[in-house]
Amino acid sequence: MRLLVVNPNISDDVTTLIRTEAERSAAPTTELVVRTAPYGVEYIETRFESLIAAGAVAQVVAEHRDVDGIVVAAFGDPGMPALKELADVPVLGITEAALCAAALQGQRFSVIAISDRITAWYRECVERFGFGGRLASIRSIREALRGIGTVQHDFRASLVELARLAVAEDGADVVVLAGAPLAGLAREVAGEIPVPVVDGIGAGIRFAEAVVGLKSGPHRAGSFAVPPRKARSGLSPELDAMLASAQAAASAPDGSAAAIEGMAQ
Repeated sequence: MRLLVVNPNISDDVTTLIRTEAERSAAPTTELVVRTAPYGVEYIETRFESLIAAGAVAQVVAEHRDVDGIVVAAFGDPGMPALKELADVPVLGITEAALCAAALQGQRFSVIAISDRITAWYRECVERFGFGGRLASIRSIREALRGIGTVQHDFRASLVELARLAVAEDGADVVVLAGAPLAGLAREVAGEIPVPVVDGIGAGIRFAEAVVGLKSGPHRAGSFAVPPRKARSGLSPELDAMLASAQAAASAPDGSAAAIEGMAQ
């Protein structure tokens, strides 16, 4: 199995954190292709920054079509669920994966975030994925960050305290440590927090492996069907080619294997 793991931020140090936790989480037979967004911002806190990141993720996806599954490795899942309309393999975001993992382990969960500005967007994401009724709280760091790659080191004690407060005061049965900058921290602090602690990267990798293994097939109809043919301009050659190939496969009368195979070339 070959998984493409995309960091929608431009921070290479965060990509290193993502890669490390992804390698810890993946099965021995899973090959990981980890990439950083070619453009965008240092880390995503707002809806507009997510919009920028979505295009960058789509470009990376178009450049790596020989994979079995895709993981969007930033909380908030930039580009999701729209990327499901483009790729013919499973596309998962670490937000949805983390929320599903939390829901499987408790009735109510809390999200621990790295900034206060990010919380409104995170709340919208939780609601979009249908988990709003199970969200106990979103708690966040209120201090300025010194560096995005060192957040978990700089604020380890604060993050643990926020998680404990979410359990004691908000009734959380599970805690989600939100965002790629916190990748791997759940392993370190699980013994300090009295409920299950979910890491989005780990959840994303394990769920992607499971969904790929199901071999459920691609979207050929419904709300995630390939976008219809129409005039377009300004797309990169890679993205234009992937979209054209997907549209050609979708228009095949029987979804023939030859047409589908063309999508991966």
